[in-house]
Amino acid sequence: MSAPADITGAGSSDPDHDCGLCPRLAAFRQANRAAEPAWHNGPVDTWVCAGGDDAVRLLIVGLAPGLRGANRTGRPFTGDYAGELLYATLGRFGFARGGYGAAADDGMELVGCAITNAVRCVPPENKPTGAEIGNCRPFLKRTVRRFGRLRAILALGRIAHDSALRALGARPAEVPFAHGGWHDVGGVRLFASYHCSRYNTNTGRLTAAMFAQVVAGIAGNLAE
Repeated sequence: MSAPADITGAGSSDPDHDCGLCPRLAAFRQANRAAEPAWHNGPVDTWVCAGGDDAVRLLIVGLAPGLRGANRTGRPFTGDYAGELLYATLGRFGFARGGYGAAADDGMELVGCAITNAVRCVPPENKPTGAEIGNCRPFLKRTVRRFGRLRAILALGRIAHDSALRALGARPAEVPFAHGGWHDVGGVRLFASYHCSRYNTNTGRLTAAMFAQVVAGIAGNLAE
């Protein structure tokens, strides 16, 4: 009898399309595949700039794919409001070029950066469990390590911040989350921002100006 196929992507920085590490997320994925067979409905791979791994200086880490965003399109932060604010701001400070059309084939390119998520599969109600975040962290660790010239990480939200910290070998208690804050951890500078979700912008927790200030600081830091 042949060995069972690896459905986790073990050893890779991106999970297999049928990753089975998190039963709840796998079941949700299967339900979405049945309901919307034309959607991506799988773990969303890290999106890397046109120059490839060696060109990446900045890694942006979000929480998880949105149900009708990246889970539908297969590209991080693509297809929902968070992408509108994120890509407009990245373009303003030279980290992206081309028009954002909310689709994976819109022609937009990243410049000097890559985008990923702490949890690669869409969770019900956008709320991953602690175990699911932990199950996905090895992929985040390998993602960080694949970029040999990485200098900065931008974590969007507390969960992404804390998972990135753990991936870098630090504890959240040692480096608390604060919007606009930054710390040098594991050989890179970790920046933090509130997540650019519609909820945060609608409630005023995050404004476009606040987000731009964080990204401007990163651009200035990388220019030094």
